Amino acid sequence: MAQKHGEENIKAYGNNFNTMTPGPFAKWMRTNLIFQFIRFIVINIKMLIVVRKSH
Repeated sequence: MAQKHGEENIKAYGNNFNTMTPGPFAKWMRTNLIFQFIRFIVINIKMLIVVRKSH
């Protein structure tokens, strides 16, 4: 993969960045299929409510 000029020394989650790194619970929530399915259902219900209000 080709890197842009000046990016060869940038490391993810290094001291130059002020972003938070995900903890173990956040990583679990992102990778757990059961939790992701529940989130999918909740988001779809919210979308249905928004669409129903607009029609």
